[in-house]
Amino acid sequence: MDSARHTCLKLQISQPIFIKGTWFSSHFHLSITDALNAWTCDGIITSFNHLKFLDFFFAASEEEVKERASNWDQPISEYIDMSERYLGFQQPGSVYGFADAGGGYKRLSWTFDKEGTKLEWRWKFKPAENCKTITAGILDFLMDANIRLSEEVVMKTRSNEKLKAEAEKCLAQSEKFQNEKAEFETTIYTKFVGVLNSKKSKLRELRDRLSNQESTTNLQEDEEASTDKTETFDGDSEDEDSTMDVTSTSKDTPGNKPRGRKRK
Repeated sequence: MDSARHTCLKLQISQPIFIKGTWFSSHFHLSITDALNAWTCDGIITSFNHLKFLDFFFAASEEEVKERASNWDQPISEYIDMSERYLGFQQPGSVYGFADAGGGYKRLSWTFDKEGTKLEWRWKFKPAENCKTITAGILDFLMDANIRLSEEVVMKTRSNEKLKAEAEKCLAQSEKFQNEKAEFETTIYTKFVGVLNSKKSKLRELRDRLSNQESTTNLQEDEEASTDKTETFDGDSEDEDSTMDVTSTSKDTPGNKPRGRKRK
């Protein structure tokens, strides 16, 4: 079954009007009210001027829609979408008009640019058979749309509040994790510094111990070296004394020769 789309535009012109559209894949229905009178139409194309104007008078045959669309080389879906775009939302830059067409008829027009050419679509509306019913239907649609929009606003507000609460919760958890991380890093760093200082202290003690041992060893070696030098010095003195004694004895020996006469 062909699904329908509904729009309702408050057209801001010299005398504001409401345009309600029901859009299908191959045709559409439009109704207009100014709060006092109402007009309706079923949309298909009945005439087309390629140079300046697009004049629309409405009938209900989908075959005619296809025929008119093929005459000006525009797919039906494109024609429907374009109509919905301009009559579902008032387009800036487009000039809208709603004028008498005689016999109680009204002509709705709006302009658009195509390939550098200014075109104007003119759609002819007939007086509604029951203006009150059309006007009441448009008001009901607006009220229902307003209720739906209000419900959507409430739902989106609740959704936003829920998202905000979730975001605040996530933020609190993130701050908690950051604090725990900072505390953990501080604890680990403190322990690391303590272990490092302990290692440094032990290394200093070991270094001092090795230094003391080295000093003791050097002192002992110095004492031993000093003792060896003293013994060597004493030995050399005795040798010198002995040598001196021998020398003295040798010198004294000729002087002690017996004096006597040499026999002839």
